[in-house]
Amino acid sequence: MNNIKNNLSIIHNRMIKACEIANRNKDEVRLLLATKTVAPNYINFALQQGETLIGENKVQELKQKCNSVKKMNPEVHFIGHLQSNKINEVIKWVSCIESIDRLSIAQKLQKRLAIENKEIDILIQVNTSFEESKFGVAPNEAIELIKNIATLKNIHIKGLMTIGLLSSKSNEIRKCFQLLKKIQNEVKSLNIPNVEMNELSMGMSNDLEIAIEKGATIIRVGTAIFGDRIYPDSYYWNETVESK
Repeated sequence: MNNIKNNLSIIHNRMIKACEIANRNKDEVRLLLATKTVAPNYINFALQQGETLIGENKVQELKQKCNSVKKMNPEVHFIGHLQSNKINEVIKWVSCIESIDRLSIAQKLQKRLAIENKEIDILIQVNTSFEESKFGVAPNEAIELIKNIATLKNIHIKGLMTIGLLSSKSNEIRKCFQLLKKIQNEVKSLNIPNVEMNELSMGMSNDLEIAIEKGATIIRVGTAIFGDRIYPDSYYWNETVESK
C-alpha cells in the first residue's frame, strides 16, 4: 500500500511539473487509474488517497471491481476494445466509453441505450500512430465518423482518445499527440450538434509529459502506480482476436 501511495505522489508530481512547463492549469488534467487485474483492495486504497477516476479494459472485470469500489463512488470509464456482445454489461457500470472507433458499434450501443432509456458519454478512439496492430479510426476518417455518431441521440461525444506510439523516440510520440490535437481543433471549428471536444485522453506513464504538452486532459496510468502485472500487454490490447 505504501508503494501505491508513493507511486501516486510521483505521478502527480510529474503531471504538475509538466503542466507548469506547458503553462497549463494542473486542474485541467485528470489521472485515470488503469486498474486491469488490480485487486479491489488496492483500487480502494488509491481512491482513499483522493483519486476519483478508474478505467477498465476487460468487461469481465468490470462487475467485480465496480461492486467492490462503489462505496467510494468513482467515475468509471471503459478503455478497452468494445465488442458488440459486451455492450449490455458495459453500460451497467460505466459513464464513459473511451474506445469507440466505428459506426457499427455506436449504432448497436445506441440501440441498447434506447431500450434501457439511458445515455452515455464517449470518446472517439483515433489510430494516430497508423499501426495496423492498433484499434482506432484512421485520422482522415475521424471527422466523418464523428458526424455520423453525432446523430445518435443517446450517445454524447465528449472528445478523443489515442494510444500513442510505444517508442523511446519522443518526436515520434509527439507527432501522434499533435495529430489528435489537430483533429480536435478541426472538429471544434465545425460546431457539430451533440459533439463536445473538451477531452483528450492520451498519454501513459512513459509519455505523459509529452501528452500534457500537447493538450491531454486525461492521463491513463496503471503499472507505474500498482506495479507489474502477471499478464503481458497483449492480454489487454488484443487487437486481432474477438474474445467471447
